[in-house]
Amino acid sequence: MKILAVDYGASRTGLATCDASEFLTTAITPQITLKARPKVAARVCEIAAEIHAELIVVGLPLNMDGTEGERAEKSRKLARTLQIWSGLPVRMWDERQSTCEAADILSETGTFGARRKEILDSVSATVILEDYLAWRKEHPGEI
Repeated sequence: MKILAVDYGASRTGLATCDASEFLTTAITPQITLKARPKVAARVCEIAAEIHAELIVVGLPLNMDGTEGERAEKSRKLARTLQIWSGLPVRMWDERQSTCEAADILSETGTFGARRKEILDSVSATVILEDYLAWRKEHPGEI
């Protein structure tokens, strides 16, 4: 199944996708730099259509204790908008520590400065997607 993952942030929104076999994940660049939720949602829906996505996974930024804060509510609003506008199923996925993991990956590859800022949120979306895909392998047939 072709899946689009979304790491929705205040300044940038990162995207990633996987191949139909759900084996290979790829960051989508450039990141979305629009800030208004309707504009972000419109762009995500365009990309979902372009890549023929069958499911959208939106990162849910929970607090470390598992509670939801302001960013989580904003992500839920984006997810509701995406589901209505795209007509695709949308799954929320715990994204705790995804940006830290993405930063570690970029540090290991020697990616710093402006280049790091350009791709950090897309790499984070890849981390979210890989985590979701690992879960799907353990729960076949479930969305």
